Amino acid sequence: MKQDIILVNEKDEQTGRDEKLKVHQEGKLHRAFSVFIFNSKGEWLLQKRAKSKYHSPGLWSNACCSHPHPGKNILQEAKKRLKEEMGILCALKEIFSFSYRIEFDSLIENEIDHVFTGKFNGVVKPNKKEADGWKWVSNKALKSDVKENPQNYTYWFKIVLDKVLKYWFGRS
Repeated sequence: MKQDIILVNEKDEQTGRDEKLKVHQEGKLHRAFSVFIFNSKGEWLLQKRAKSKYHSPGLWSNACCSHPHPGKNILQEAKKRLKEEMGILCALKEIFSFSYRIEFDSLIENEIDHVFTGKFNGVVKPNKKEADGWKWVSNKALKSDVKENPQNYTYWFKIVLDKVLKYWFGRS
């Protein structure tokens, strides 16, 4: 199913829209979001991306990420996608945005990524089309594993890990 996503300039102002795969093939700058979920123990909810994903398959990452649909509210889109991917409903708060560009095989991820956080203590019910696995992990274990096995994590997750940690826990 083809999906249009929002094209933006460096100020995150919408400049148009285009088909998602085409945008990633051509490396056009576009809007995205990433959701980070924590439980009351301070553990991170990680998702293992499904092997069927067209990029970064089988890598560990944040609870969910996607692209807002044109004309839709990004916070509502993040909440909707979190429910679709991980079966979670919770309050979310945008904490910052960042820009990154990375080339994978024949694709280019060129995004302004809006980062949301939330707290959840219920049952996680991942969509098998989106995630091959999930886990709760402590700060210490996560930082250690990312340092020892960076190839197991998505590019964007490694970029924002310390920023999210600093925001959520007041340290990096």
